[in-house]
Amino acid sequence: MPEPTGPAAPRPGAPPPPDAAAAGGTPRIVLAFDFGRRRIGVACGDTVSRTAAPQGAVPMSDRGPCWEAIDALLREWQPALVVVGLPYNVDGSDGAMAVAARKFAAELGRRFGLEAILVDERYSSREAEARLKTARASGLRRRRVAKADVDAAAACVILERWFTEKT
Repeated sequence: MPEPTGPAAPRPGAPPPPDAAAAGGTPRIVLAFDFGRRRIGVACGDTVSRTAAPQGAVPMSDRGPCWEAIDALLREWQPALVVVGLPYNVDGSDGAMAVAARKFAAELGRRFGLEAILVDERYSSREAEARLKTARASGLRRRRVAKADVDAAAACVILERWFTEKT
Protein backbone atom coordinates (compact mmCIF):
# COMPACT_ATOMS: atom_id res chain seq x y z
CA MET A 1 0.00 0.00 0.00
CA PRO A 2 1.49 3.39 -0.96
CA GLU A 3 2.31 5.96 1.71
CA PRO A 4 -0.25 8.76 2.00
CA THR A 5 0.85 12.04 0.52
CA GLY A 6 -0.06 15.53 1.59
CA PRO A 7 1.14 18.36 3.74
CA ALA A 8 3.36 17.68 6.74
CA ALA A 9 1.93 17.98 10.23
CA PRO A 10 1.75 21.60 11.33
CA ARG A 11 4.32 22.90 13.82
CA PRO A 12 3.07 23.90 17.27
CA GLY A 13 1.99 27.54 17.24
CA ALA A 14 1.87 27.55 13.44
CA PRO A 15 -0.92 29.25 11.53
CA PRO A 16 -3.47 26.84 10.05
CA PRO A 17 -2.30 25.12 6.86
CA PRO A 18 -3.05 27.18 3.76
CA ASP A 19 -5.77 26.18 1.33
CA ALA A 20 -4.90 27.52 -2.11
CA ALA A 21 -8.42 27.02 -3.42
CA ALA A 22 -9.90 29.17 -0.67
CA ALA A 23 -7.36 31.91 -1.30
CA GLY A 24 -8.05 32.14 -5.01
CA GLY A 25 -4.29 32.14 -5.55
CA THR A 26 -1.02 31.03 -4.12
CA PRO A 27 -0.97 31.12 -0.32
CA ARG A 28 1.97 32.96 1.21
CA ILE A 29 3.61 32.82 4.63
CA VAL A 30 4.46 36.25 6.03
CA LEU A 31 6.66 37.19 8.99
CA ALA A 32 6.07 40.48 10.78
CA PHE A 33 8.44 42.46 12.98
CA ASP A 34 7.73 45.06 15.65
CA PHE A 35 11.07 46.90 15.74
CA GLY A 36 12.19 48.25 19.10
CA ARG A 37 15.29 49.46 20.93
CA ARG A 38 15.55 46.40 23.19
CA ARG A 39 13.62 43.70 21.35
CA ILE A 40 12.02 42.98 18.00
CA GLY A 41 8.67 41.24 18.32
CA VAL A 42 7.98 38.58 15.70
CA ALA A 43 4.74 37.09 14.38
CA CYS A 44 3.95 34.66 11.58
CA GLY A 45 0.82 34.29 9.51
CA ASP A 46 -0.49 33.27 6.13
CA THR A 47 -2.53 35.02 3.46
CA VAL A 48 -5.26 32.38 3.56
CA SER A 49 -6.29 32.42 7.22
CA ARG A 50 -5.19 36.07 7.54
CA THR A 51 -4.35 35.44 11.16
CA ALA A 52 -1.09 35.94 13.03
CA ALA A 53 0.62 33.87 15.72
CA PRO A 54 3.27 35.34 18.04
CA GLN A 55 6.76 33.89 17.64
CA GLY A 56 8.58 35.59 20.50
CA ALA A 57 11.09 38.39 20.38
CA VAL A 58 14.59 38.79 18.98
CA PRO A 59 17.04 40.63 21.24
CA MET A 60 18.64 43.93 20.27
CA SER A 61 22.06 45.13 21.39
CA ASP A 62 24.24 48.14 20.74
CA ARG A 63 25.43 46.34 17.59
CA GLY A 64 21.87 45.87 16.33
CA PRO A 65 19.50 42.91 16.09
CA CYS A 66 20.55 39.31 16.62
CA TRP A 67 20.69 38.43 12.91
CA GLU A 68 21.35 34.76 13.74
CA ALA A 69 17.96 34.52 15.48
CA ILE A 70 16.24 36.28 12.58
CA ASP A 71 17.98 33.95 10.11
CA ALA A 72 16.73 30.93 12.10
CA LEU A 73 13.14 32.23 11.99
CA LEU A 74 13.36 32.88 8.26
CA ARG A 75 14.78 29.39 7.62
CA GLU A 76 12.05 27.82 9.76
CA TRP A 77 9.09 29.67 8.23
CA GLN A 78 10.42 30.45 4.73
CA PRO A 79 8.19 33.50 4.27
CA ALA A 80 7.36 34.98 0.89
CA LEU A 81 7.80 38.47 2.34
CA VAL A 82 8.27 40.33 5.60
CA VAL A 83 6.29 43.16 7.17
CA VAL A 84 7.92 45.72 9.47
CA GLY A 85 6.02 48.14 11.68
CA LEU A 86 6.78 51.78 10.95
CA PRO A 87 6.33 54.05 13.98
CA TYR A 88 4.40 57.14 12.99
CA ASN A 89 3.39 59.97 15.30
CA VAL A 90 -0.30 60.68 15.95
CA ASP A 91 -0.25 63.33 13.18
CA GLY A 92 1.13 60.85 10.61
CA SER A 93 4.69 62.16 10.63
CA ASP A 94 7.61 59.77 11.18
CA GLY A 95 8.17 58.86 14.82
CA ALA A 96 11.53 58.88 16.57
CA MET A 97 12.21 55.22 15.64
CA ALA A 98 11.09 55.52 12.01
CA VAL A 99 14.59 55.91 10.56
CA ALA A 100 15.85 52.86 12.48
CA ALA A 101 12.79 50.80 11.47
CA ARG A 102 13.30 51.74 7.80
CA LYS A 103 16.98 50.73 8.01
CA PHE A 104 16.03 47.44 9.65
CA ALA A 105 13.48 46.70 6.89
CA ALA A 106 16.01 47.57 4.18
CA GLU A 107 18.65 45.33 5.81
CA LEU A 108 16.15 42.45 6.10
CA GLY A 109 15.43 42.76 2.39
CA ARG A 110 19.12 43.02 1.48
CA ARG A 111 20.35 40.15 3.67
CA PHE A 112 17.62 37.67 2.85
CA GLY A 113 16.40 38.71 -0.60
CA LEU A 114 12.85 39.30 0.59
CA GLU A 115 10.37 42.05 -0.08
CA ALA A 116 10.10 44.12 3.12
CA ILE A 117 6.85 46.05 3.47
CA LEU A 118 6.41 48.88 5.97
CA VAL A 119 3.09 49.10 7.84
CA ASP A 120 1.77 51.84 10.13
CA GLU A 121 2.22 50.53 13.66
CA ARG A 122 0.63 53.35 15.63
CA TYR A 123 -0.75 52.07 18.93
CA SER A 124 0.07 48.44 18.08
CA SER A 125 1.86 47.90 21.41
CA ARG A 126 -1.02 49.39 23.36
CA GLU A 127 -3.51 47.22 21.49
CA ALA A 128 -1.32 44.14 22.03
CA GLU A 129 -0.95 44.81 25.75
CA ALA A 130 -4.70 45.30 26.11
CA ARG A 131 -5.36 41.98 24.32
CA LEU A 132 -2.93 40.13 26.56
CA LYS A 133 -4.30 41.68 29.76
CA THR A 134 -7.84 40.82 28.69
CA ALA A 135 -6.80 37.23 28.01
CA ARG A 136 -5.17 37.02 31.44
CA ALA A 137 -8.18 38.56 33.21
CA SER A 138 -10.51 36.08 31.49
CA GLY A 139 -8.35 33.11 32.47
CA LEU A 140 -7.27 32.28 28.90
CA ARG A 141 -3.72 33.27 29.80
CA ARG A 142 -2.22 32.07 33.05
CA ARG A 143 1.22 33.65 33.20
CA ARG A 144 1.89 37.32 33.63
CA VAL A 145 2.37 39.55 30.61
CA ALA A 146 6.09 40.08 29.92
CA LYS A 147 7.49 42.80 27.66
CA ALA A 148 8.63 40.25 25.07
CA ASP A 149 5.06 38.90 24.96
CA VAL A 150 3.76 42.42 24.24
CA ASP A 151 6.35 42.86 21.45
CA ALA A 152 5.35 39.57 19.78
CA ALA A 153 1.65 40.42 20.16
CA ALA A 154 2.33 43.86 18.65
CA ALA A 155 3.90 42.11 15.65
CA CYS A 156 0.63 40.15 15.38
CA VAL A 157 -1.33 43.42 15.34
CA ILE A 158 0.97 44.81 12.64
CA LEU A 159 0.58 41.68 10.50
CA GLU A 160 -3.20 41.65 10.94
CA ARG A 161 -3.30 45.29 9.80
CA TRP A 162 -1.36 44.36 6.68
CA PHE A 163 -3.72 41.45 6.00
CA THR A 164 -6.70 43.79 6.37
CA GLU A 165 -5.21 46.48 4.12
CA LYS A 166 -3.48 44.44 1.43
CA THR A 167 -5.03 41.01 1.00
